[in-house]
Order: sequence, then structure tokens, then C-alpha cells
Amino acid sequence: MRLALLICIAACSALTAQVRYSAESHSIEIDGKPFTTFNYGADAGKPFLAPIRSASGTIVNRRFPMETVPGESRDHLHHRGLWFTYDDVNGVKFWENDPSYKKGRIGRVVVRDSAWKAPGTLSATMEWRDPEGEVLLVENRDMVFYSDPKLRIIDFLITLTAAKDVTFGDTKEGAFAIRLAENFTERRGGKIVNADGRTKMINVWGKRSNWVDYSADLDGELLGVAIFDHPSNPHSPTYWHARDYGLFSLNPFGQNAFDPSAPENITKLPAGKKISFKWRVVIHPGDADSGHVADLYKEFLSKR
Repeated sequence: MRLALLICIAACSALTAQVRYSAESHSIEIDGKPFTTFNYGADAGKPFLAPIRSASGTIVNRRFPMETVPGESRDHLHHRGLWFTYDDVNGVKFWENDPSYKKGRIGRVVVRDSAWKAPGTLSATMEWRDPEGEVLLVENRDMVFYSDPKLRIIDFLITLTAAKDVTFGDTKEGAFAIRLAENFTERRGGKIVNADGRTKMINVWGKRSNWVDYSADLDGELLGVAIFDHPSNPHSPTYWHARDYGLFSLNPFGQNAFDPSAPENITKLPAGKKISFKWRVVIHPGDADSGHVADLYKEFLSKR
């Protein structure tokens, strides 16, 4: 039964022909249904994907601050949809970087260009600029979207190239993240579990693991969101900045910030040098067990 499921997953995931992109709105449609939009985020300090929907059409991310929805929390203006930044690059803050913030040296991630490439890949080039406008990093990102009747899958292939000598400091504030809808919070019954079987934020936050999954009941539908860390990534398995209030983030640069007994992890990238990451986001029906997240992770490893 499980083997049949994996074969079905692999076959369905290969169907990128049913993925459509609008160059005008930067929106992605899967199997004739809206999925997400790549927001350049000029007014947000960084690009992000939002809203993000399950295969059934349910929005799984918190909609604030892009929209104001009754009953949603309104903390952390910098938590926008699904994004990737980090808060200490040569002392510049690219994570806590909402334009309204005044504390610290606030940087911006600016989309230089983007292009749709068949099959199902949105490629973008971005510049990580300090407050004076100097480019510290150039990010080249491929976002690969797949068609599947029950799943929504995005692969992120990210390469950062140092425009000058840069240092990534050791902080918990980062890096690849999604701010989930309110029902994913533990106070509303949401469940957090990692690849090692640990559950709840107290046992998942600050631990290293290959993947983490959040699941919750959204209007009578049990849905899960998983993020996979590829073992080829630097510092894998990654630490998880996974909070019980809906922030769901992995952090490949922090170490001492999560484990005070560990040495600081200072990552230096000389000018012209690169660092690359592979991550996958899966939105699935059910929780980690019924959604076969462990099997989905194995399928991720088999592809790349």
C-alpha cells in the first residue's frame, strides 16, 4: 500500500505541465486552481510567496500583514507568507527588516529580475542590499512547482554569491520560513512533529532534524505543512526555529543561539564564493503520520 502511494506520488509530482504562470501578476496556478503569488515585496523589504493554498484551495499561511482578517494575530510585521532572509549578514538585518522598523541596520532584498522556465520553474535573481544600497549578496533562486491531485510541492534551489566578503553571524533570527495560519498554533490545537518523533515546540525548537511538520484542522479539514532540509546542505541537519505561535522556520546558520553549549557558528563567505541550499515545502492532507511525511521526505531525497 505504501509502495503504491510512493509510486503515485512520484508519478504525480513529475506532472509540471499543469502548472501555469502569469507574468503580469506573478501568480502560479496548478491544475486550473490558484496556488500562490510571487510578491516582489518592494514595500516589505523582501520578496515572498503569499497566499499559499492546499490542493483543496485552503489558505495555510497567516494573511497579516498583507491582509487584515478578523481573529488573526498582528505581531511580527516581517513574517510575510513564505520567505528566505537572515538577520546578521555583516551586521545587517535582513530578517527583522520591515521598512517601518528603526532598530539596527536594516537591509533590503530586491528582486532584480524573474523568468518562467518550463517545466514549472520560476527563476529569480535578487540583491541583498545594506542600508546604503551596497550589494552584499546576490541570490539566484529556482522555485519548482509540481502538479498533484492531493499535494502542493515547491522545491527551492537557492545559491547565494558574495558580492564582497560577508560573514553570517550566529543568531536564531532566520532563515527559510513560513508564518502559518492561526489554527496551526499550539493554543488552537496545532501539532508540531520532527523527523525524530519529537512533538511540541518545547521539544522541536532549537533541535536539529531532517524535517518538521505542522498540522491543524482548518474549517473541518486536517492539513499539514512540512519543510524538508536536504542532507547536502551546509550544516545539515539544520536547526529549527519552530515556534508554537505559527512561525515555522529552519536556520542553517545559527548554532550557539539554539544550543548554548555549542560554539558559535560563524560562516564566512569571501567575495565571489557561493553557498547553496535545497529545501522542499509540502502541503498535504492529514497529519505527519496519515500524510506519510517520512515517505515524502524519502521521495525528495531520491529526486536530487
